[in-house]
Amino acid sequence: MGSSNLQKSIPGLWRILRYFSPNIRKQQKLLFFCAIALVADVGLRVLEPWPLKFVFDYVLIQNQIPADFPLLATLDPVWLLTFSALAAIAIPALRALAGYWSTVWLALVGSRVMSEVRERLYRHLQQLSLSYHTKARSGDLIVRVSSDASRLQEILITAALPLLVSVLMLFGMLVVMFWMDRDLTLLSLLTLPFFGLAATRLSERIRESSLKQRKQEGAVAATAAESIAAIKLVKALSLQEAFADIFARQNQNSLKESVQTQKLASHLERTVDVVIAIGTAVVLWYGSWLVLRDSLTPGDILVFLTYLKNAFKPVQNFAKYTGRLAKAAASGERILDVLEETPDVRDLPGAIAASRFRGDVEFDRVSFGYEPNQILLRDISLKVRSGQQVAIVGTSGGGKSTLVSLLMRLYDPIFGAVKIDGRDIRDYTLESLRSQISVVLQDSLLFAATIRENIAYGVSDVVEKDIIAAATLANAREFIEAMPQGYDTVVGERGATLSGGQRQRIAIARAAIRQAPILILDEPTTGLDKENERVVIEALQKLARDRTTFIITHDLNLATRADLIVYIEGGQIQEQGSHAELIRRNGRYATLFQLSVISNQ
Repeated sequence: MGSSNLQKSIPGLWRILRYFSPNIRKQQKLLFFCAIALVADVGLRVLEPWPLKFVFDYVLIQNQIPADFPLLATLDPVWLLTFSALAAIAIPALRALAGYWSTVWLALVGSRVMSEVRERLYRHLQQLSLSYHTKARSGDLIVRVSSDASRLQEILITAALPLLVSVLMLFGMLVVMFWMDRDLTLLSLLTLPFFGLAATRLSERIRESSLKQRKQEGAVAATAAESIAAIKLVKALSLQEAFADIFARQNQNSLKESVQTQKLASHLERTVDVVIAIGTAVVLWYGSWLVLRDSLTPGDILVFLTYLKNAFKPVQNFAKYTGRLAKAAASGERILDVLEETPDVRDLPGAIAASRFRGDVEFDRVSFGYEPNQILLRDISLKVRSGQQVAIVGTSGGGKSTLVSLLMRLYDPIFGAVKIDGRDIRDYTLESLRSQISVVLQDSLLFAATIRENIAYGVSDVVEKDIIAAATLANAREFIEAMPQGYDTVVGERGATLSGGQRQRIAIARAAIRQAPILILDEPTTGLDKENERVVIEALQKLARDRTTFIITHDLNLATRADLIVYIEGGQIQEQGSHAELIRRNGRYATLFQLSVISNQ
């Protein structure tokens, strides 16, 4: 019955166990030992009240010794009392030892399985497409990786094992109770349907409330993460109180759901207490009546009542642990929601590892939109020869960054194809494609690690001379070696301890060390002062040498250095050609360039 109610109350738990069964099967050896300890624990629990029966029936009332046990009649009552007392110590001690090892082994299994699950969840999040991450809240995802996984592990150990012990103990004790007196056992079971009714009605509500609570906790974490990540902007715009109010409101919603879950769980526990009290009273009355008629001995009724109390313990535990298991199910379902997400962009069947690119790039009648009914890029056709430098310019929101995102296959086009060296990039594995493309962004992200690690991230078998060579090319070696710890200097999160120019030059060194044949520069000089801009442009020119380079920029002076300029507006290529050719045409690019000259005067 416990298993049936568990299945009805928390259906998500079975889904979780099925999904993670391959991970669990790896721990078969430990689970085998755990099962042995578990059976020993349950068997010893069944034996535990019997020393009391011997004392009551064969020591205190000696004329109750049955003919089946002639050995008892030969023992002195004091010796029988002594043996019973020792058994009363030995049985719980052995049971405690078996319970200890079953708990330890199951905890070890849970830790190993959930460690694999957390790693798998993190890797899957890394593989999910940008379209998923733009819609999801980072704080909520962090809660799923850390808190939800930890809660699932903790609760399965602190609730699932006691519940399993209780169910096995219920089965074992019922067998012995039927052996002792069938009618009395059936009478005691009459109360179980009332518990089943209460559990079925309340446990699903507990699971739903727990799921709402976890969602609210995710919202709280997301708000905190967003406000802390943008703390400079929050302070600059005096948004502290606004975010504090949002946080407080979400925190209160989380508190309400938590209280509701506790209320439902407490309601179920108290209902079970009443049912158990009724069952005990009925058995006490009828059992005592049987003793008075000499159908049972006082020791029998003592053992029977002890069994009855312990037999109802699984019922009590089910009520106690239903709330915890419901929370585990809610956390597990949130994990599965992520793991069952399919990346929009992934390796296609038959994808091959790309060999070293020459660097010829073609956009063949490409159309793309983040939503199918909203086309952002329309019928883009562009051919770039190996080693060419291409400047992509145009109005804001015209699709410039989206165009190069398609080249990196962060998204796939709705129509048309992006080709490298004459082959559709969807034919290549993502890893072999992206490993041959280096990127320098407008706000290059540095990690909270050493400068050496930030430069070498993602590249294997890097030696010190490679790092120094990359820093030299990026015009970063001088300021790095001037720092107290040099390349071992730890930068703050997102590179906050460095200036904008320093961050950008380290990002250029990181791009240089990859030695990729294709280079993407997305507004690489925006926000830099003239001196830093000059140093960065010089480094970029060295980096772009002999590479197919795409430069997205609003700085038309930077664009004039390119071999090919592509002017995009409204999601379409309006003009393309060299700077001189576009000026002669006197079109939109020429107008934009003249305006930039005037504004710089």
